Amino acid sequence: MYQGKSPTLVILAAGLGTRFGGNKQIAILPDFNCTIMELSIEDAYAAGVRHVVLVINRQVRPLIEQQILPRLPNGLQVDLVEQAVDNVPSCFASKALLREKPWGTGHALLCAKSFIPGDAIVITADDYYGPGAYTQLVGHFAEPTHQDMAIVGYPLGHTLSQQGGVNRGICQTHKGQLLEVVEYLDIQQNSGVLSGVAPDGKRATLAQTALASMTCWGITQTLLTQLEIGFSLFLENYDSDVKSEYYLPDCIQSCIQQDQLQVRVHSASDRWFGITYKEELKSVSGLLYELRHG
Repeated sequence: MYQGKSPTLVILAAGLGTRFGGNKQIAILPDFNCTIMELSIEDAYAAGVRHVVLVINRQVRPLIEQQILPRLPNGLQVDLVEQAVDNVPSCFASKALLREKPWGTGHALLCAKSFIPGDAIVITADDYYGPGAYTQLVGHFAEPTHQDMAIVGYPLGHTLSQQGGVNRGICQTHKGQLLEVVEYLDIQQNSGVLSGVAPDGKRATLAQTALASMTCWGITQTLLTQLEIGFSLFLENYDSDVKSEYYLPDCIQSCIQQDQLQVRVHSASDRWFGITYKEELKSVSGLLYELRHG
């Protein structure tokens, strides 16, 4: 097991990519001849990260081993972890028999638990966060007295899609600490004004500078312990609903409400880029190339 002092980078790369039409985590950016997660690993490595855990689905393992791993920086320890539907406590094995869809992001992170010796940075494979996010989170964990978790939030106005409305979790904060992440649906910009559908079903105006959670977390062992407890509770109440998932943000929110952990909020210094639809691949690749090499 990795024994270094810098945080582990955990990349959630096991999603099915339904809207993309395939495994978008391994989609090649035409301007780079590599994947988005390889750029993320490069940025994290530059910030001091030396251990990466990739949480993947079984189908892409050969491709990752043969094509992606050889391109990664020397001196980097990489562990591959498969998010399997049957990876549940033995007492719940029967509930996994009829399940085909992955259990969700909370379960994905839980699958990597035994490979994470200390603090960790958690991201998704198909999102680009910029080098500043890793510098901020590595710095956060380097503070001698740190106990909090952390999140890097991105200005909402920089997280929109030209393909239509988007759903975003907006960070509600107090004195730099995360209170909750509130989900707004169908966020669109009309005449320079942002608005989205609030939890009460009404459309509300949103600030361009409101910080959106794009799944860029700095986590501690406390969260991993609570994830394990929460997943057992989730399975106890699971009734074979194929759409029901165990989400990482829900567990974090529950821990905040119960004063089990605190989350410090950092504002991103870079732009976020993500790919939801295959049509976005070429344009995102071009924008990233201009950003990194322009």
